[in-house]
Amino acid sequence: MNLVNYEPWGALRKMRNDINTLFGDLDDTGDIASRAPELSQGTWLPAVDIREDENAYRVSADLPGIDPKDVEVTMENNVLTIRGERKEESVDPHDYRRVERQYGAFVRRFTLPNYADPEQISAKGKNGTLEVVIAKSEKAKPKRIEVKS
Repeated sequence: MNLVNYEPWGALRKMRNDINTLFGDLDDTGDIASRAPELSQGTWLPAVDIREDENAYRVSADLPGIDPKDVEVTMENNVLTIRGERKEESVDPHDYRRVERQYGAFVRRFTLPNYADPEQISAKGKNGTLEVVIAKSEKAKPKRIEVKS
């Protein structure tokens, strides 16, 4: 079974972030924000890679500048949620000539297959990368059947 990340608003979110970078933050008003509240939950989204091997699903998220203890990882109804916030440094904005890094809260959600075992999840942060490992239940692992003659 393949792991599928369903994000219908991904392209719109990227376009909105690009516009915000050019023109500053815009208010989240209008029908789109009300239908997709995740658009208003943060100004940036960390990049995520998802792999599947024989024993587990592995999620790697880039979280530079975020202390691992400030990241919340939960799983409910086969939905993995990664939540956190990158806080803006408290310095005088007039000292900068250019600001490209984005700050604020983020939420990433991924629907996992039924074979993901919610009792066997581990998360570890190191060098700005969060690694979440969700073990597969025994039902998902291939079972070798002996062929008799």
